[in-house]
Amino acid sequence: MNLISPLLTLANVEAECETTSKKRLFEQAAQLVQNSHDVASSEVFESLFSREKLGSTALGYGIAIPHGRIKHLQDTACAFLRLKTPIDFDAPDGLPVDLVFVLLAPAAATDVHLQILGELAAMFSDEDFRASLRAAPDAEALRRLISDWTQ
Repeated sequence: MNLISPLLTLANVEAECETTSKKRLFEQAAQLVQNSHDVASSEVFESLFSREKLGSTALGYGIAIPHGRIKHLQDTACAFLRLKTPIDFDAPDGLPVDLVFVLLAPAAATDVHLQILGELAAMFSDEDFRASLRAAPDAEALRRLISDWTQ
């Protein structure tokens, strides 16, 4: 088990997300988090959008990990979206993004948030793992792959 496993619910995994831009993606992710964590989607969107203005959260290899802190969030929240059509994310390697892991922490979060980001970076640096995510048939399979991942 990993730090992400208990946080990622099936309701917050989308296997065939249709979106056209970062802004639209953040709106869709905000809606997912609102529905599962009782926090305003506008607050989630603003947190993600504000963080992205500081610099792209794309890692390369078609991966992005948009993240932020939310004042009214009680516990760490996350969502995973596999995009039907990759979008530009100003990635360091110039590749468009199709795998997006959204991570949101309470405003007063400890360094667990940073540990989770580190785990995500390690997870997504694995080429075989990325290929498995892209080949997974549905949201349930995506969630299982992420939950079962170990370093």
